[in-house]
Amino acid sequence: MQFVDFARAHGLIVNHIEVDRWVSTPTEDKPRSSNGRYRYLGSVGWVQNWAVMDRPAIWFADGKNKDSPDVKKSIDKSATDRKERARKAAAKAGWIMHQTVLDTHPYLAKKGFPNECGNIWEKDGKKLLVIPMRIGRTLVGIQTISEEGEKKFLYGQTSKNAIFTFDALGMPIFCEGYATALSIREVMRATNIKYTIHVCFSASNMQHVAGAIRDGLIIADNDPNGVGVGVAEKTGHPYWISNTVGEDFNDYHKRVGTFKASQSLKKMLIKT
Repeated sequence: MQFVDFARAHGLIVNHIEVDRWVSTPTEDKPRSSNGRYRYLGSVGWVQNWAVMDRPAIWFADGKNKDSPDVKKSIDKSATDRKERARKAAAKAGWIMHQTVLDTHPYLAKKGFPNECGNIWEKDGKKLLVIPMRIGRTLVGIQTISEEGEKKFLYGQTSKNAIFTFDALGMPIFCEGYATALSIREVMRATNIKYTIHVCFSASNMQHVAGAIRDGLIIADNDPNGVGVGVAEKTGHPYWISNTVGEDFNDYHKRVGTFKASQSLKKMLIKT
């Protein structure tokens, strides 16, 4: 199998291959986001779809394997490069966070929260919503969201195990997106139940984060390809999911309102 076919088989949308650099791409399941990435070195390559993979899949050219001398050299170099990229991304994330100001944002308004303030970073005349991503207390990267809803991570950052948390010292609740977390927070306040909401940024990372915590509730996206419910089931935790394909909890919240959404979620909380 050629590398471009390998990338497409993992859901990446690619038309041509660039050499010796990590390249971000849209994916079949998230065509508006840069949820895919690849690196091609001729005899070996890596691809990753963030929605469903917590680590890259590796490809070998015909006649090559992990023990081939040139492949081993490329793998070792890639590991060293990955650590350096992660270090630089963490430093850049810290620099960006220091440039942000608290303000409202059009994306949040579209999601039903016109008065919600977030970290706003102005770049090239555009205002980006910035979500810090941490492992423990360590800042490892950020997610930026444009006014149109385009989501990006910093090049090379560590995203596995990275989360953003709304902590009200209560039950762990796991979700993929920031807007979904805002809807959960509003609904939980309406139920007067304490919560700790973990924004995991992707289904694959949610599976990893939630799987390491004993208790909790999954708020799954009802993806047309079934990824959300599949990941929720793999965690072993109880989960909430909309009965409408294509909806996440924020979509559901906007459609039915806080009272009905709170009643729906409260039923799951009672079972947990």
